[in-house]
Amino acid sequence: MTYTHHLTLDQPYTEAVESVRTALSEQGFGIITEIDMRATFEKKLDTAAAEEIGDYIILGACNPSLARRALAAEPQLGALLPCNVIVRAGADEGRSIIEAMDPKVMVQISGSDHVRAVADDADARLRAALESLPRAD
Repeated sequence: MTYTHHLTLDQPYTEAVESVRTALSEQGFGIITEIDMRATFEKKLDTAAAEEIGDYIILGACNPSLARRALAAEPQLGALLPCNVIVRAGADEGRSIIEAMDPKVMVQISGSDHVRAVADDADARLRAALESLPRAD
C-alpha cells in the first residue's frame, strides 16, 4: 500500500525546503508544526544518529478550512492531522526527496463520504503543490 506522494527535486535541501513551503502556501496550506529530525537526533541520541538521518525535516501542513470540514465530519480525525510533508536530502548532490502523506489514507480508515470529499480536496491541493515543484529527470 502506498501512503505518500513521492518525488525527487533538482534542488539542494535548503532550497527545496523553501520551495515546498511556497508551493504549499499557494494551495492554502500553512505550516503549523516543524520537526528537524537531524537536530532532534543530535539532541536526543548522538552525532552518529544525526549524520545517519542527514538533512530531514517534517513539515506539518494544514489547510484550516479543510481541517474544519474533516473535524466536523469526524472529530477523531484530528489524530491524522496535519498532513505531514517530508523534505530530505537526496543521495545525489543537489537533489532532494519530497514525500507527502496521501490524504486518501483517511478514507481507508474512516469510510465516510464527508471525509472522502475532504480527502479528495486535500489530495488535489497537495498534488498541485507537488506538481509545481522543479522535478529531477
